[in-house]
Parts: sequence; C-alpha cells; structure tokens
Amino acid sequence: MYKAFQPFFLVAEAPIHAGSGSEAGIVDLPIQRERHTGFPKIEGSGIKGCVREAFANSSKQVEIQGQKIKFSDRAYINLVFGPEKTGDEHAGSIAFTDARVFFFPVKSLKGVFAWVTCPLVLARFMEDIRRVEGRDFSWTANIDNLENTISTETQLIVVDNRIVLEEFTFEVTRSKDVDEVAKSLADIIFPADPIYDFWREKFKKDIVVLKDDDFKSFVTTSTEVITRTKIDSETGTVANSALWMEEYLPQDTILYSIAMATHLRAEDSKKGILKNDTPKGEAENVIEFFKQGVPEVLHIGGNQTIGKGIVRINMM
Repeated sequence: MYKAFQPFFLVAEAPIHAGSGSEAGIVDLPIQRERHTGFPKIEGSGIKGCVREAFANSSKQVEIQGQKIKFSDRAYINLVFGPEKTGDEHAGSIAFTDARVFFFPVKSLKGVFAWVTCPLVLARFMEDIRRVEGRDFSWTANIDNLENTISTETQLIVVDNRIVLEEFTFEVTRSKDVDEVAKSLADIIFPADPIYDFWREKFKKDIVVLKDDDFKSFVTTSTEVITRTKIDSETGTVANSALWMEEYLPQDTILYSIAMATHLRAEDSKKGILKNDTPKGEAENVIEFFKQGVPEVLHIGGNQTIGKGIVRINMM
C-alpha cells in the first residue's frame, strides 16, 4: 500500500522516442501508446530506470533527518529502487505511474504552435490528483463545458473566432474557465526561473481544449516520424536494408507522472537515514530522497547519443 506521493511534470526539451518495439506497419519503430485510447505514454518502468541511472551517476548529497549521504550510494539506490539482482531479499519502495500526455503541441497558423488537450485528459488529471492528494485540484472550471474553448487572451485566432491547427479549422469560444485552468497550471509546469517567463505566458494564452476525438486525431497523426539511414563507410551509400522510420513525441509535449512510495522493505539494520518509526514516515523519506535527488533534466527513451529524449522535470 503506497503511503506517500509526488506528482511531477515532464516537458520534452527534445523529441522523445519511448519505443514499443518494431512493427510491420509504415512506422518501423513506433512510440508507446495506451491500448484503448491510442494516446502516447511513457511506461513507468522506463521512467524508473532513467531516474535510477541518474541517481547512480549523481555526485550530490541528500540530507534527511539531519544526516547526509550521497545519492549514488549503491546501498540506498538498491533500498529505494530495488536490488539489481533478481531474487534478492526485498523489493524497492518507490514506483512510478505511466507518464500520461497532458498537453500536446500542434502547429498553428497564428502564434506558431498551440498546446492542445481535451476534457478526457483533464478529467483523468483531476482524478489522479484527488486520489493521491485527497483533494480536488485548484480550478473550479466545469470541464464538461470546455470543448472547443480557448483562453480569453489567446493569440491564435485567425478570423471570426476560428483557429487553424495543422490543416484543420476550428471554431472556438473564448472562456474564462480556460484562463483559470491555464493560470493554475503554468506556475507548476514551468519553473519559477525568469528564463521560463516567456513559456509561462505563452502557455496561459495558447492552450486549446478540443473535443476528445479531435485530440486523439492530433496525438495519433501529428507526432514526428523521421526516416533514418545507415551509410556504408566503404561505399558512402546507404547500407543494405538500413533504411527505417522512427516515431517521436515532439518537443514541448507536456506529460505528467506520479512517484509513489511505500515503507522500506529491507531489514531495519539496512535502512540507514531513511528509517522512521512509522511506515508513512519511511514512505515520506523515500519521496524526499527522490525529490532532492532527481535532476532538473533527465534523458528518457532511445537515441540519447543523437540529442533525443531530453526531458525537464518539475515537481508539482
């Protein structure tokens, strides 16, 4: 039973290829998707592995209950994330939900691009936050009335309350409810650093709440599909059978996940500074270990050596 939680946002600073393996379709290497909705996602196991790797390579120290250790301490990594060898005496004490797509960037005729979402995605987010925090999220907007709505301060309108996303035209309504949603999220998705002022303001103006089916169409057809080749070093031409297509979540995609912690599953003598008199206290120490140690920028997915998978993390 999980006793402590930490929601966090992931913003793609570069295209992300969280692959689902090869397929026989047009795209050889597609991204991970939910089976029933087709919405993109990143498996929780992939997030956990990337976070664990970041901790193992960290030189920083954590301070809990007045005591300090290095994040890279192998004993604590095994304690929190689980032993590397299968069959060892205990499991890890932290887990991650699949990262769900929250706002998806789509090319716009005005304003360069917009972030689109839909009532289904917003309802899921509200349900997830209520489950882990025991309270409703801060906005009072009725999401059932938000289809085809946009901020009152939008810069996306082309003419007569119409916007153009990709090659599609949508008639939208300016809504103060969208303003409330955007303002309540902007400050927790983007860091307080002044360098992100532009992005916070753009987010407040340029989110669009579409119908569920329209949102599904964009996240299905507007991902990046890249053709890659391997060049034979001898001939200088494409190697035999070395042409393939990869799918990516585009840069500026916004997702969210939740870190969930339970009590430490090892013997008391091995718990070190994370030990607490109560299971909830230990779970909270694990979450604190995660919050202090996770880097602001993380690599997720494949093709890291060609500049892909760079993700910025911001705690809620």
